[in-house]
Amino acid sequence: MNERDKVLVKIERLEENLVKLRSLQEMDREKFMNDFRNIEASKYLLQTSIEIMIDIANMLIARRRLGKADTNAEVFSILADNKVVSEENQETYGVMAGFRNRVVHMYDRVDGDEIYDILQNNLEDFRGFIEEIIKFINK
Repeated sequence: MNERDKVLVKIERLEENLVKLRSLQEMDREKFMNDFRNIEASKYLLQTSIEIMIDIANMLIARRRLGKADTNAEVFSILADNKVVSEENQETYGVMAGFRNRVVHMYDRVDGDEIYDILQNNLEDFRGFIEEIIKFINK
């Protein structure tokens, strides 16, 4: 499988996660917060969605020999330096990588309110990443 096809498979998985996240996004705050499964499912879907973004970034960096990242956030800086993603969005993606690290390593510092707010206000950040990557791989 070539690079483009591998990236598209990962994007397809990301799109599947976004469909699930959007269904959770539609809940009002009270209903969302009253069932721990909503919070935990959202955390997992957000974490794995960000991991897909990181995987795509690492794949492009490695295959195109764009540099070496020491952190998950840094992969997006390398993509921005190489005009794969915009500098503005790179900052957002770096924040997302930081959130992923908190979910994985400091899970007790991520509460339901924060997850709900992310669902309501930040899902389009994934769409921006998808669009930038598709544009890049179709060049």
